[in-house]
Amino acid sequence: MQKILFFIFMCCLRFCCVAGAALPLAAFPFFGSRVGAAQLDIRVSFITREVPALGFEAETPPLPPKGGLEGARLGFLDNAATGRFSGQSWVLGERSVPEDGRLLDAVKAALDAGERYLIIDAPADEVLAAADLAKPAGGLVFNSGAPDTRLREADCRANLFHTLPSRDMLADALMQYLAKKRWSHLLLVRGPEAGDGLLADAFRASAVKFRLKVVAEKIWADPTDGRTASQEIPVLTQAGDYDVVVVADETRDFGRQFPYATWLPRPVAGSTGLTPTAWNDRVRGWAAAQIQDRFMKINGRAMDAYDYAAFMAVRALGEAVTRSGSTEPGTIAAALTAPAFALGGYKGAMATFRPWNRQLRQPIALTHGEGVTAFAPIPGFEHRVTELDTLGRDAPETKCPFPSPE
Repeated sequence: MQKILFFIFMCCLRFCCVAGAALPLAAFPFFGSRVGAAQLDIRVSFITREVPALGFEAETPPLPPKGGLEGARLGFLDNAATGRFSGQSWVLGERSVPEDGRLLDAVKAALDAGERYLIIDAPADEVLAAADLAKPAGGLVFNSGAPDTRLREADCRANLFHTLPSRDMLADALMQYLAKKRWSHLLLVRGPEAGDGLLADAFRASAVKFRLKVVAEKIWADPTDGRTASQEIPVLTQAGDYDVVVVADETRDFGRQFPYATWLPRPVAGSTGLTPTAWNDRVRGWAAAQIQDRFMKINGRAMDAYDYAAFMAVRALGEAVTRSGSTEPGTIAAALTAPAFALGGYKGAMATFRPWNRQLRQPIALTHGEGVTAFAPIPGFEHRVTELDTLGRDAPETKCPFPSPE
């Protein structure tokens, strides 16, 4: 009888995973732990770098702090629930590094505690250093906080996986939509921060990729002569004719002032207006409403893209452990990049890892704050393997040395 019930449960679980749904254990109260199964102990550490409060334009209020840890916790609830039936025991270590602290000390402490799976929410240099430190110990690192394309390219690592989309994935999602709308002439405005410049680079390269034209590029600087942002923006956006203003403002410091303030009456996109993102609280289809509501009930706030990246890292581990029946990092890495691996992502397409750079393939939502306008890849942009590979660096383009499949 136990085997029959377990078979029924696994069939239901597989159905829900394809739909993207999470299955609470309470739905099957008659199950106990699997009898006679070998215990699999999986120890994971979520390590985050505390960031200083960013300055904001006087006319725009500060944004709420970004998430991350709460997404990992939700993933652990799901892993623990489903893992009971295959003898899995999940332990989550939580480590927060102060602004002036050394993240590598937290990484070493996690490895010393036997936590061989690390989810890192930190800047790119620290993510890379964490992967290098974890390698001799056989640790796998999941990047849930750094969008830098170089981590997936020249600075890629065999033990470094990425569940947060790269900047070029986000840029490609936006440019596909603009190309589909035939908004082909762009005014690019970038901020003064380093991240703004990298995001502008991604927008510029993606515009070339999809045959759009940047007609002018402007750099935002804080007004110093007493003018407000609303007075400065019309002056800054006098640059001939264009179809859309693309703003590269990764900290969302000034960009929120741009909609309806430009010299020409044009849509605004990029870091404000129509924004590409891995996750938004307006995503409700494909069973996303369930995870949105669960997250809100537990945390009292909406799930953001960093929560989603951490959640997907934990869920990917859970799926890999279940498929492989192992807790060895080498076996898990092979399972994650296997052709048959797939994970429900609540966005209409199964999420998989690219073997050549360990980036999680996933649709990108194009949102405007009050709703979801579209999901990329946009219909019409085709690929010989999967349309998801039209977002970001494809196998023939990569500079990452891992072999790519035909």
